[in-house]
Amino acid sequence: MEDARPQMRTMGHVALHYPGKEAGPLAARLLNVIGFVETQKLPLPDGDFYRFVVDERHSKRGDGIIYLSTVPAAQAALIAAAREALGHGTPQAHPAIAGLRAALDGDPEYSFHVGALLDSLEELERVTLALQALEDSDPAFKGRLSIIVNRPRPGDADIDARLDASPVFGGVTRFAYGRNGVQVFVETDLLSSGPLGESMVLELDYVFPGKDSHILSVVEL
Repeated sequence: MEDARPQMRTMGHVALHYPGKEAGPLAARLLNVIGFVETQKLPLPDGDFYRFVVDERHSKRGDGIIYLSTVPAAQAALIAAAREALGHGTPQAHPAIAGLRAALDGDPEYSFHVGALLDSLEELERVTLALQALEDSDPAFKGRLSIIVNRPRPGDADIDARLDASPVFGGVTRFAYGRNGVQVFVETDLLSSGPLGESMVLELDYVFPGKDSHILSVVEL
C-alpha cells in the first residue's frame, strides 16, 4: 500500500575543500567565526578533516552539515596541470583567467558558491563586522577575505530605514536580484573551488519576516 504521508527532504551536506594542509586550521577558524559549529576534528596525514553544522540544533542530525577537508591529491594534480597549461600567475596567462576574475568581481554569484540563511539581521551584522575586523587586524587573514554586501531593491520604507541605520548596510549601493533581503558574500582563498581552485564564495543571507516575495523566492533582473 502506498504511503500517503507527505515526504520531507532537507539539504544534507556540502563538502568543502581547503587548498593545502597549512590552510586547514585557518579555514576551520573562518567557519567558526561565521557561526558554524564544529562537531568533529579528525587528524589525517594530509590535513585534518572537520565536520561542522549550521547551528547547534543540527549537531546530531544528518542534515545541515558542512564537511571540510584538504583538496584530494588527484584533484590537486589536475588543478596544478590546468594552471600550468594556462600560464596561471604569469605574464602569459590565458585571457580567460582574467575574464573569469572580472566576472566574479562584478557578481560574486557568478560561479559556484554556498549560501546560509540567518534568522537575525543583528546576527548577520555582528558576523560581518567580525569578518571585517579579522581581515583588517589578523595577519593570518590579511588579504585572504573579500567581503561584498548587497541591499534589497528599495521600496519598503521600514526596511530602507533600518538598513540606512545599519553599521554594515548603511551607504551600500549594490542591490540584490530581488527585494526584502540582504546578502553578504565572503570570498576566500582558504577554500578551493572553480576551474583553477583559486577561491570560493560563501554567501550569508537574511530575509525580512512576513514577506512572501524576497531575494531567495523571486529573482528580479
